[in-house]
Order: sequence, then structure tokens, then C-alpha cells
Amino acid sequence: MASRVLSLRIDGDLWDRIRAHAAKRGMSAQDYVVRTLIRDDFDERFKTAVEETDRFYGQRDTPGAQTRPSAGIR
Repeated sequence: MASRVLSLRIDGDLWDRIRAHAAKRGMSAQDYVVRTLIRDDFDERFKTAVEETDRFYGQRDTPGAQTRPSAGIR
């Protein structure tokens, strides 16, 4: 996989918060941001897959039936 460069202009307070979150996890700020983007991308793809499955099998209207797993999805 080829790597690319992405340059961002970030507010100083936001950068400090990113660095603090990364430090808590023993990561560099760059790794923290990349992992956050990957996680958000996965969550979005997972949510889409669940919605497509619901459309394919039909929405379950049973009271109390869980049609959308919520673990890790915001």
C-alpha cells in the first residue's frame, strides 16, 4: 500500500487535546489520528452493512428486537 501525506491546520487547543489523548494510549499524535480515522471508517461501513442487511431481510418490527448492534457505534 502506498502512503500519502495529508497536511492539516489544527487549532492549538485541539492539537494539545489530541496529543494528550495519544499520550494516554502511549501513541504518537499521528498514529492516534490515523487510528481514529480508521475506526470511524470501520464504524460507518459496519453501520451501512447492518442497514443493507435490514433492507435485505426486512426491518424487524418486533418490540424489543435489536436490529442495530450498538457496541462501538456512535
